[in-house]
Amino acid sequence: MTTFDDRENAFEAKFAHDEEMNFKADARANKLLGLWAAETLGKTGADADEYAKTVVIADFEEAGHEDVVRKVAADLEGKSTADEIRAKRAELLAVAKDQIMKEA
Repeated sequence: MTTFDDRENAFEAKFAHDEEMNFKADARANKLLGLWAAETLGKTGADADEYAKTVVIADFEEAGHEDVVRKVAADLEGKSTADEIRAKRAELLAVAKDQIMKEA
């Protein structure tokens, strides 16, 4: 192999790793958002965990995270606006990335 091939393979590996980390961070942020929403709804324990799973699953409906925002906003029924939910998710995404970096 040439040096060019080595560099190309290294870039591809880094891209794959970065995408995997982004996927994990998004899933973790959705779970944290689900736990936050569950607390707002008065759910605890296993009920809160089950609700958080539904929020994570909701992210697979379409690209981006608006499907999650819509689900949580509908479930909270006026207890929080879509903009507040987006802001909370952005805050939790930073927390999720930090958690994943510490685990790696």
